[in-house]
Amino acid sequence: MTDATTHGFELLRDEDIVELKTRARFYRHVKTGAEVLSLENDDENKVFGVNFRTPPADSTGIAHILEHSVLGGSQKYPLKEPFVQLIKGSLHTFLNAFTSPDKTTYPVASTNLQDFYNLVDVYLDAVFHPLITPHHLDQEGWHYELESPDAPLVYRGIVFNEMKGVYSSPDAILGRAANQGLFPDNAYGLDSGGDPRVIPQLTYAQFKAFHTAYYHPSNAQIFFYGDDDPTRRLEILDAVLSEFDANPVDNLTPVHAPFAQPRQLHVTFGADGESDLSRKSMVDVNWALPEVTDPSLRMALSVLAYAVIGAQASPLRKALVDSGLGEDVTGGLSGYARQPTFSVTMKGIASADAARVEALILKTLETLATDGIETDMIEAALNSIEFSLRENNTGSFPRGLSIFMRALQNWNYGRDPLQPLRYETPLAVVKRRLAADPSLLGQLIRLYLLDNPHRLTVVAEPDPAHNQQLVDEERQKLDAAKSAMSPAEIQHIIENTRELKARQQRPDAAEDLARLPSLQLSDLDRTNKTIPIAVSELAGGKLLYHDLFTNGILYMNLGFDLTAAPQELLPYVPFFGRALLEMGTAREDYVKFSQRIDRKTGGVWNSAYLSEVRGQETLAARFFVSAKATVVQTPDLFDILRDMLLTVKLDNRDRFRQIVLKSKARRESSLVPSGHAYVRDRLRAGLTTAGWADEQMDGIEGLFFVRRLAEMVEQDWPAVLEKLDAVRQVLIGRTNMLANVTLDAANWETVAPQLAAFVEDLPESTAVRTSWQPDLSGTDEGLAIPAQVNYVGKGANLYSLGYTYHGSIHVINNFVRTNWLWDKVRAEGGAYGAFANFGKQSGVYSFLSYRDPNLANTLKVYDQTAELLRTVELSDDELTKNIIGAISDVDGYQLPDAKGYTSMVRHLLGETDESRQQMRDQILATTVDDFRKFGEVLAAMNEQARVVVMGSSDALSAANEQGSQLKITRVM
Repeated sequence: MTDATTHGFELLRDEDIVELKTRARFYRHVKTGAEVLSLENDDENKVFGVNFRTPPADSTGIAHILEHSVLGGSQKYPLKEPFVQLIKGSLHTFLNAFTSPDKTTYPVASTNLQDFYNLVDVYLDAVFHPLITPHHLDQEGWHYELESPDAPLVYRGIVFNEMKGVYSSPDAILGRAANQGLFPDNAYGLDSGGDPRVIPQLTYAQFKAFHTAYYHPSNAQIFFYGDDDPTRRLEILDAVLSEFDANPVDNLTPVHAPFAQPRQLHVTFGADGESDLSRKSMVDVNWALPEVTDPSLRMALSVLAYAVIGAQASPLRKALVDSGLGEDVTGGLSGYARQPTFSVTMKGIASADAARVEALILKTLETLATDGIETDMIEAALNSIEFSLRENNTGSFPRGLSIFMRALQNWNYGRDPLQPLRYETPLAVVKRRLAADPSLLGQLIRLYLLDNPHRLTVVAEPDPAHNQQLVDEERQKLDAAKSAMSPAEIQHIIENTRELKARQQRPDAAEDLARLPSLQLSDLDRTNKTIPIAVSELAGGKLLYHDLFTNGILYMNLGFDLTAAPQELLPYVPFFGRALLEMGTAREDYVKFSQRIDRKTGGVWNSAYLSEVRGQETLAARFFVSAKATVVQTPDLFDILRDMLLTVKLDNRDRFRQIVLKSKARRESSLVPSGHAYVRDRLRAGLTTAGWADEQMDGIEGLFFVRRLAEMVEQDWPAVLEKLDAVRQVLIGRTNMLANVTLDAANWETVAPQLAAFVEDLPESTAVRTSWQPDLSGTDEGLAIPAQVNYVGKGANLYSLGYTYHGSIHVINNFVRTNWLWDKVRAEGGAYGAFANFGKQSGVYSFLSYRDPNLANTLKVYDQTAELLRTVELSDDELTKNIIGAISDVDGYQLPDAKGYTSMVRHLLGETDESRQQMRDQILATTVDDFRKFGEVLAAMNEQARVVVMGSSDALSAANEQGSQLKITRVM
């Protein structure tokens, strides 16, 4: 250490970020030029990350494939998958990497200091000294696969199949076309993730050269956040960076030249030719804005976007929805590229109406620019944005990681990384300017949208031939490639196929595994962390209170007994929930009511919770209305909840039709991105009552219902209205209601009497619990959608097979997921993901795959799991890692609102601190014998398990021809 440097770093800035209660120090590494943003605060959830600018030169997905590959072994840790070893055996609260259009980011997080240092060590070696052999490109990217000279040549590769899944999603096809078409002459005009039609053009030489060019300290932006020693951070980094010399590279994505005039683009996506495609098109109108360096302007544009399109009451959204031209509207401002973009999308339109939608968008913007935006709407936008910034609630995402990504909005483009972290001054400036000039937002609309020719309109249309054309094109390329090969070249591919599989199946050497830094069981807490809870009666219901510091924000859940709803009403429950928020009340239409929620609270939302309760016949089933607000806002919040629950206006058919069509469009668009979740829920629906009920509301059955409901609204509205009112009558009442409150004790004294008065205003509930009669005679199913990949599920109820719950199952699942399924389904099979899940309450054990090119082979792997476990041999080190991973899941980091909700769920399920401690003790005491015993359980499951697969009709039919007995249902 000298006067000028600390561990090789020169300090460029040392400032306080008041908004984050954080000290920020910005350094440059003298020898290499690497930049470091070091944020110091009292957050125990420590975050580290490395970012590289990685603008691609083509759409081979080179940046994406490299992101996968650098985590597959390095100089210090020459394992097949160090990343998997960390997933399996660390206490990480975040561990991943992501590829963006012009950058690649590698973040980790942990609350355990030694674990955090271990993660940092492995990630630094991974990015700067990866092995990246040709086999890494083969496995993670693409390769030719050939089993014999006469077999058909095929493509295999994890990213290749992942992106096939992406390119099966109409939304993804539209979004990629919009982003690339808006910036055709720079990196944003390419697909950094990879276009499956282009990925096979990537060579190993290009792959290796990309790493050499971009994965260098001179191109690195390194981030630390949390309560660890700030000097130690620099010491760790210098030990790695000092090996390098400076090698600056000019890789800043340039600002795109403005269009001389707006452009148009047409694309197609896969669809089922037997479906009605007359209103399945989409239109997306996009603007590229100039580079924004003024934080007050960025804040003003955020307020503009929220006010214009971001809320239910936003005028542009309302104009489009009221037009009846489509089913759903999305849009807003995106600021994660060098130039912000603004987009408006309408789904579920007739293709011929695309021009009318575009014209309506422009006409509405013209009206808003001329006449201004309603004051209440602007106030709603300001309050919503300010509440979100002050709350800083990132859910399960570490706060430090969210801050890293915000800093990169500037940092990645050579701008001030601290600027996006400060919001007080920009917010005050915007408020002041709006007060002085109410026409400010209208001026921004005219300048950045109406008078901006850098506009692109994309129309996406369904094409039943689209997916088959892709299949045929791929087959023609492969056949042509094979026909051009010599016998020696064919033999080389066969040998490479065998060599890759052998490498994938070869276990890591014990001495290599021993190199990886890891925790020991002695590093783990022997006791669970508990959450404070006080249980009391509340006007015929129950109050759960959690005394936690929330920075003056009330988090509240009102749970109404869902078992009071007869089973024929269950499909209507989600729509009643939407109606509460989106139909208005006796004194306000939905626009004014929505604005009021946004002006006066941090948000109101609804959800359903359904679960079996282990060892009981009754279910935990609640319909929740949840809310958050500052303590100052709570009188307004309770007034809003009174109006909503007591005077909701259900008898507006036009508005309800809009809600139904939006729900239909969103459910349909989620099928491909979330296929594994639909398969999981469909599996459970045939195995448990709670799973069946959930399926009626939100699963495939719920999708079928919303399509019928759209017809019923037109054909028999009085009957629909009667059902909605019946749901209201059986659910809304204080009897048996559960109120869950998370707030510190001092503020609770203010809020408690307000809650009591509110609950007294609710009616007494006269409804009684009903008995649902589910059909659990589930057969094997195939759910047909127009996709290029499959989602393969298999499962059964282990409790029905005689299994008794034991905490060791969490350790075993960690092993199955991160060893067996990762190797067999992902690495060897090429699927993007594979999972093994167990429901402690329901007893349902399920296998799932995600974006999977296989079907029958994946089911075979599932069935082989039993034999693997029955004969498994585990070293003490391997067993320890899996125990640590299981404890990591149990001890997942949570913010205060999540802690309060989790405690409530445990109460509903009868999970006591004592029972959870018993589970922990069993996890910590797990032995290899527990694995082998569970293998016997899975062997019995193999004979009884149910199969559900989502994929293309061709894939499902081919499976049946090979011996499966799938009952095929067309979903899309």
